[in-house]
Amino acid sequence: MKSGSKRSRSRGWHALVAVAGMTASVQPALASGACLRGINLAGAEFGEVGEAYGKGYIYPSAETIGYFSQKGFNTVRLPFLWERLQPKLYGAFDKNEAKRLADAVEAIRAGGMVTILDPHNYGRYNGTLIGSEEVPQSAFADFWRRLAMMFPQRPDIVFGLMNEPYGISAQDWLSSANSAISAIRQTGAINLVLVPGTAWTGAHSWLGGTYGTPNATVMANITDPQNNYAYEVHQYLDTDFSGKNDECSRAEDAVKALGSFASWLRSHRLRGFLGEFAVPRKPECQAALADMVNVVERSPDIWLGWSYWAAGEWWPAEEPLNIQPVNGEDRPQMQTLSRFFSEHSGCNQ
Repeated sequence: MKSGSKRSRSRGWHALVAVAGMTASVQPALASGACLRGINLAGAEFGEVGEAYGKGYIYPSAETIGYFSQKGFNTVRLPFLWERLQPKLYGAFDKNEAKRLADAVEAIRAGGMVTILDPHNYGRYNGTLIGSEEVPQSAFADFWRRLAMMFPQRPDIVFGLMNEPYGISAQDWLSSANSAISAIRQTGAINLVLVPGTAWTGAHSWLGGTYGTPNATVMANITDPQNNYAYEVHQYLDTDFSGKNDECSRAEDAVKALGSFASWLRSHRLRGFLGEFAVPRKPECQAALADMVNVVERSPDIWLGWSYWAAGEWWPAEEPLNIQPVNGEDRPQMQTLSRFFSEHSGCNQ
């Protein structure tokens, strides 16, 4: 659960660009799972709405995309702000912002990677909750209808419905998510959809928590005409599972939380994706990082993959979770993750 930007801080899988070697051909569902190994490239969600591009926010550079591609990552989760792309609810997308987003997606594709589109808004538009009078569910559905139409018949683009909704009941969020999925499918889009839960979509709170009816009780009722979706969870390893602390004291609990979520997936015959997780650079945290990846990669029947939080040119060098290289030097976390890019690692067997 990360409440706020860190800077301020499925059942089915109908098609996927072949991520191993990344040819442009479309492959059918793989029985062994998709094996997405991703990095969150932050920057386009930075700053305040209204700040100029290149001053308040930035999309990832070709150099950064190339670095992670060369390291072996095959997926980029790309955060951006809903309000920048659609300045007025139900209105047309801003042409300049839409082009920046499309250019970033093409740069990621040129690097041989799948893109996960991530409106990084915490279930809100300009700070107002989806489902409110000011931001009706229909506005969220309209946004996704327009975004799906930007990328028609592109199975190498995954639709992450929303980053970490919170302050909304699971029942209300389920309704919003189903409305958005319906709008996406009405465009003819077959893209994989990643569905978060409420309560920051934490794996540790999926089956319980104090925020109301748990995700586990409600979110299995997702409806998708294409049956091509998976559940996205996030899981940090620090004392409050927020990802804001420079330690990994809850590593054992975090690993157990992923296991419990995986059991829920398996019991409902569903699929999952670990969209955010991270540890600081401390040596004692590197084994915990490997444990998190192992949980996912050893169960490709239910996990589609993972994406580490985070990298991007604008992260401060001292940000403990950041794995953007400094002066060409790999971070310790990168050294830990690199071992999973061997062709002999778990989900490739």
